[in-house]
Amino acid sequence: MVDPAVTEKLNAGFKRLQDAGDCHSLLKKYLTADVFDKLKSKKTEMGATLLDVIQSGVENLDSGCGIYAPDAESYKLFAPLFDPIIEDYHGGFKPTDKHPASDFGDISKFVDVDPKNEYVLSTRVRCGRSLQGYPFNPCLTEAQYKEMETKVKSQLATFEGELKGTYYPLDGMDKSTQQQLIDDHFLFKEGDRFLQAANACRYWPTGRGIFHNNNKTFLMWVNEEDHLRIISMQKGGDLKEVFGRLVKAVKHIEQKIPFSHDNRLGFLTFCPTNLGTTIRASVHIKLPKLAADRKKLEEIAGKYNLQVRGTASEHTERVGGVYDISTKRGMGLTEFQAVKEMQDGILELIKIEKSL
Repeated sequence: MVDPAVTEKLNAGFKRLQDAGDCHSLLKKYLTADVFDKLKSKKTEMGATLLDVIQSGVENLDSGCGIYAPDAESYKLFAPLFDPIIEDYHGGFKPTDKHPASDFGDISKFVDVDPKNEYVLSTRVRCGRSLQGYPFNPCLTEAQYKEMETKVKSQLATFEGELKGTYYPLDGMDKSTQQQLIDDHFLFKEGDRFLQAANACRYWPTGRGIFHNNNKTFLMWVNEEDHLRIISMQKGGDLKEVFGRLVKAVKHIEQKIPFSHDNRLGFLTFCPTNLGTTIRASVHIKLPKLAADRKKLEEIAGKYNLQVRGTASEHTERVGGVYDISTKRGMGLTEFQAVKEMQDGILELIKIEKSL
């Protein structure tokens, strides 16, 4: 049974959500009184409750989504809340739908989208992974953070060739290393209020760290929001090289470290917005003529399921005519299809820009 103190907090949180007239999160939209009553006394094998799921969205009423999964089982046990949110966010991925099997496809089908370096400043592809058998942040113990870091570090040490690099633990990191990682835009910081409220920052900085290869084109975050955030990037538009590097890294890690995966939802991570392929492919691109009509730019990008954002973050305006254009869909398609969609869309945008 759920602890009475948890029930009390749940009731107060639900009331706060209902009373917040200016809250437009997916949590508020789908946590009806009926769903709340159905789920408030449930608890997963690893001890996660509905409070762990909703506490970030209750505390931060300006959340877009508002929920996190404390462990893999939560997606099933609290499905009456997760399923409609997943369907809404992931463009109609219904409870009866099944995410296809993982498929990185034929890397040779990818190209350099801007071989003359006229438009694309940089290209990036990332994915999230969770280690099988471990809960997600709110339910992790200090010992588990350390255990996961040790497992991941030992596999990172076996990278060869272009992936070979160095792991930097956050615990005890000296100031000059820290400054260098900040200057390279590699370092993640403690203090994100949405993650703090979700209890995702406990025992900080224990078990957290950053790996990057010697060329600084491959990066891995350990135990930030997800157990692993795997990132491949470089200047210019060579998507084939960037994606190929990511695939090589992911396959090498999973030889020794199995990932948390669900037959229906694909790869499981802490946030329901990041399921399925968990892939996000993006470019920083300069399209001065097309960008003069933001609506047209978004319309064309939308045909390829791409989103247009400012380069600093999700809600910023573009800086100097440069946009971040990225994949939007993560579910109901393979990794290959998601990245191919981005490639096709960027090639089309460049073609239109040239014609103007």
